[in-house]
Amino acid sequence: MWGGRELSSCGSRLLGALGSRSRGARAQAARFTRRAEIQFNWTPQTKPWVFSDCRIMWFKSYRMTFACLSRMKIHRYPWTRLYSTSQTTVDSNEIKTFLALAHRWWDEQGVYAPLHSMNDLRVPFIRDNLLKTVAHHQPGKPLSGMKILDVGCGGGLLTEPLGRLGASVIGIDPVDENIKTAQHHKSFDPVLDKRIEYRACSLEEIVQETAETFDAVVASEVVEHVIDLETFIQCCCEVLKPGGSLFITTINKTQLSYALGIVFAEQIAGIVPKGTHTWEKFISPEKLESILESNGLSVQTVTGMLYNPLSGYWHWSENTSLNYAAHAVKSKAQEHPVPAEFVFKGETEELRDKDSTNPGVQEELKK
Repeated sequence: MWGGRELSSCGSRLLGALGSRSRGARAQAARFTRRAEIQFNWTPQTKPWVFSDCRIMWFKSYRMTFACLSRMKIHRYPWTRLYSTSQTTVDSNEIKTFLALAHRWWDEQGVYAPLHSMNDLRVPFIRDNLLKTVAHHQPGKPLSGMKILDVGCGGGLLTEPLGRLGASVIGIDPVDENIKTAQHHKSFDPVLDKRIEYRACSLEEIVQETAETFDAVVASEVVEHVIDLETFIQCCCEVLKPGGSLFITTINKTQLSYALGIVFAEQIAGIVPKGTHTWEKFISPEKLESILESNGLSVQTVTGMLYNPLSGYWHWSENTSLNYAAHAVKSKAQEHPVPAEFVFKGETEELRDKDSTNPGVQEELKK
């Protein structure tokens, strides 16, 4: 009996303690709730794990947005290319190189001495091939009446001799300082000042306004400096008149041209400044001819050119492994075919003029 009473009292105390703790816990929870509500009303707090979840969700949202933008960029990129203007052929690195030498174009003993002496070959080469296309010419001004575009004219070393032959010449160059030098030099000759016009621009910038305008386009020592040769040739073809001539002088892409044109001429002898040429941009006559033919230009002549650094003169050669000159002609526009209906009408009128008593003719007219 004693054990039962003791157990009963112990159980009562235990239940009472549990009840008091339960009431205390409920009261503490209520106080915490009120405190949390007050804190929430004034200073919102977020549990670490909630912040972590939000951060993860934010990163997921950012990643999805970035992926969406990437897809939009991929889909819009071709449309942007189609909407943009023609692709540039100008190499910005080449611009820096020639900008530093813009004031030295007319120094016949300086870095451009080989180009001065090259006029002894390239001017007659251009003149003689153009005269093949005309029946009569004026003495002293054989190229009178012809319009020529000198692409990459630099300081006008080739532009001025062509103007003296009577041609109306436009010289273009992307380096503004080169054009200033060329304009300053031609201003000393009133005749040239009227025949020659200079523009600081690239070829592709004037294609639309000068389409099929020129009797000849000259790109002398230029194609080895452009970054997109096929686009450059295409632009040359577009500004030429049907039957017009394209003249190119450049460097072949051979081991010999690397050894002499870059290693010797630039790094050892210093004939031209270092970095003027890039061997990867050199082009063989075969590849150049392929590009010309694909753009409707028929190659007429390809001949080698050799430079003697001791004498400072150029001469023609059958060997094209170093420098060479090319002349190509744009194909003339084909005559439009006569519509079939007019051909049939003409044949019908001829049949009517014949003897109508011929049974075969009557049957043909009935058809």
